[in-house]
Parts: sequence; C-alpha cells; structure tokens
Amino acid sequence: MEAYSHKKADHGAIVSIAAYIFLSAVKLTVSYITASSALRADGLNNLTDIGASLAILIGLKISRKPRDHNHPYGHSRAEQVASLAASFIMASVGIDVMIGSVRLFFQSEQTIPSVTAAWVAVFCAVVMYGVYLYNMALVRRTKSKALEAAAKDNLSDMLVSIGTTIGIIASQYGVPMLDPIAALIVGIIICKTAWEIFKDASHLLTDGIDPGEMELYKHTVAMVNGVNKITDIRGRMYGNEAYVDITIEVNATMDVIESHRITDEIEELLKQEHQILHSHIHVEPSKTKHQ
Repeated sequence: MEAYSHKKADHGAIVSIAAYIFLSAVKLTVSYITASSALRADGLNNLTDIGASLAILIGLKISRKPRDHNHPYGHSRAEQVASLAASFIMASVGIDVMIGSVRLFFQSEQTIPSVTAAWVAVFCAVVMYGVYLYNMALVRRTKSKALEAAAKDNLSDMLVSIGTTIGIIASQYGVPMLDPIAALIVGIIICKTAWEIFKDASHLLTDGIDPGEMELYKHTVAMVNGVNKITDIRGRMYGNEAYVDITIEVNATMDVIESHRITDEIEELLKQEHQILHSHIHVEPSKTKHQ
C-alpha cells in the first residue's frame, strides 16, 4: 500500500512536468507572435517549473530508498530537500521577471499585445487548474509534502495566467502599460509561492512540527490505562511520516511485562488514531505514589 502511494505521488509530478512542457512552449511561442510581455513572463515561469517539478520527482524517488548505515531513519527528507530546491528555482525566475517588467516601464513606446494572447492565457489557466485538482487529490491520498508543494505551484500558475489575461485585455483599451504591470504582478506571485514552499520545507528540515498535532498525540497517550504521567513528548517529520518519542511514568511496582503491554497499546493507538508508524515509548517509574 505504501509503495502504491509513492508511485501515485510520482504520477502527480510527471503530470506537472508534462503540463509545464506543453504550456511553456505554447505561451512563449504565442508571446513572441503577439508581443505580450505578460504572457512571456508567464511562459518563463512555466519553463522553470519544469525544473522545479523534476527536482520534486527526483526527491520522491530518493525518499523511497531504504535506510542504510549513513541514514538510519531512511531517506524520506529528500522530499523536503527537493521542495527547497524547487523554491530556489522559482524565486530566481520571479526576480528575473520583476526586473524585466520594471525595464519595460522605461521604454519610450509600449506595444499593445494581440487579444489572442489573452485567449491562450485563459486556456492555460484552465489546464493548470485541472492539474492542481489532480495533484491535490493525490496529496490527500499520499500525504506527500513534496507533491503538496508542486500542487501549490500549480495553483499559483493558474492565478498567474488569470492575472496575465486581465493585463492583456486591459491593454486593448488604450492602456498598454497594464501589460508590463501584469508581468510585474506575475513575478511577485512567483516569489510569494517560492517563499511559502521554502518556509514549509525549511520548517520540516529543522525538525519543526505542528504543536496542535503534538497535543492530540499527548491526549491519546494519556487515555491509556496505566499511564500516570507524560513527562516528555517530541516529534519530527521525515517526508510525510511523523516520528514520535514519548516518555511516560507508570507505577513503580509495575512489572516489566505489564509496562511492555502499555507501550504496545500506545504504539497501536498512535497508528490507529494518527497514522504514526514510528514511535518510541520510554517508561520510567512514577516519583509519586498512585493508587
């Protein structure tokens, strides 16, 4: 089942790559024909998205490698590394697009793009929204953080194409300056998405985890009969899997067999309630007497 989920996550990245290859070719070709700087910026964004999605696909494949003597927890964090690489690629393109659009403001003559560019942008927005829905459906099934980053990129690309359409149509009504303005907005959206992906990936790479989730884990453990106190609980994410370390106190007179039964029950509850497949339970004797 786990291998099936990983393969499905791969399919999402492959679909994104195929869509970006097709859309970037269409946008860049039409942008030169119609003289639309906004559509060109949108096409360049999709061109670099190919590299970002390829990095995510490679990361997904590396993350499936089994653990070895250098990686005792496996290679799951390759997903976050891939997301981080994708964010750097996107940010570099976003900055380049913004610089290019600012230069257009200082040109003595502004070219009015053909309305054909707007129709192409609308078509591309529809395609990208379809890819986004497909990948988000896979994210819900696979819980893949790298694929979630790809889906966010898909959604931002759809919004970029909508912004491109608005800028091109507005320029048809005697305001050609709106086309480079749309290109500037495109660059800003690209950088914003890159920042969000970078923030999420770096949070997980530095052992960040949702405090709310940790409280839920703590509540589940506290419900187990025989647990007197939870003295420590820690967690970290490796790819889409949580690893949890918990220290509990039990009655000091409890025998080893019973304490072992309690740890087994905790591990099983965490699997059933929170899908945690990797947990380590440390048992200590209570410092106070319990009836």
